[in-house]
Amino acid sequence: METTTVLGRLRGAQKTAKGVSLYSRYVNRPAGRVFAAAAYRIGMTPNQVTLTSAAFTFTALACVALVRPGPGMAVLVYLGLAVGFALDSADGQLARLTGRGGPDGEWLDHVVDCAKMILVHTVVLIAFHRYFALPGDGWLLLPLGFLFVAVLTFCAGLLREQLGKAAAHGAAAAPGPAAPPSRLRAVALLPADYGVFCLVFLLLGDETAFRTGYAVLAAVHALFLVLFLGKWFRELKALRAH
Repeated sequence: METTTVLGRLRGAQKTAKGVSLYSRYVNRPAGRVFAAAAYRIGMTPNQVTLTSAAFTFTALACVALVRPGPGMAVLVYLGLAVGFALDSADGQLARLTGRGGPDGEWLDHVVDCAKMILVHTVVLIAFHRYFALPGDGWLLLPLGFLFVAVLTFCAGLLREQLGKAAAHGAAAAPGPAAPPSRLRAVALLPADYGVFCLVFLLLGDETAFRTGYAVLAAVHALFLVLFLGKWFRELKALRAH
């Protein structure tokens, strides 16, 4: 199958854009589509793409913990994280294209996502301790707080998705037509997008800039967590009422 044909089929097999930020919709998913087409051409399975994504991501994160920060290293770390994120989109696209997706692939994808989420803040904590001239030891609590927010958001969001599916399967009434994705919401979700978060690692060459950018993102993610928890609770409560 020609690459252009594969790309066309992948475009028609995309997930809904609802609840997706502009970065994921216009940068990460298209990049993942290219990677998925390339993986299809060379005969990779979705699980192999997932493991390749993990290799890029975990190598970049290891550099944060083990290599003294600098401008060149910052660019390499960002590229590793960005490519890993695009491949994280590619595995699902390849699974939908080939029909080779399954519970094992979904499980593996979630395991890698969970490991990535934990490690990304753990290595920042290690880098703070090993390489940064911090104004005070209190800064070491920042990655721990960010990690707490990330884990709680991930777990609560996953539970919301699974409980929502279970409630929908048990409902007698058919769901109504899906509302079109909101561009305003896509813009508002940008600060919470993992791809946007990865951009902060471009600042690793400047300790103050990185600490500031990381702290701002931590505060924004904490705010989003509060908003998400309220939204998800109301949605699940509404499902119970039906």
